[in-house]
Amino acid sequence: FGQCEAAEEIGCVGTSDPYDIDYRGQLSKTVSGRTCQNWDSQIPHKHTRTPERYPNSGLDKNYCRNPDGGPPGAWCYTADENKRWEGCDVPKCDETIRKARNLK
Repeated sequence: FGQCEAAEEIGCVGTSDPYDIDYRGQLSKTVSGRTCQNWDSQIPHKHTRTPERYPNSGLDKNYCRNPDGGPPGAWCYTADENKRWEGCDVPKCDETIRKARNLK
């Protein structure tokens, strides 16, 4: 992948979405570099934020999301059994770029 393709997959959120609620990119690493656990998995961490319970939250694969809609923003359960969850650093992008790409 080139840098542009990789950036498109990771995606971004506009400044009008401070808690990353509409983020639907493919970022799957936390701020410290931990890999995210799949949302439909209960290993290594059992949880109730599943795609079935949060059908409109984009809980696909192991991508960073914010199913609760509040601070601190996008996060995920981690694949590290010693760290239950951690925030993700979702890139912010200019609203005009988002509209041109038809991103939410």
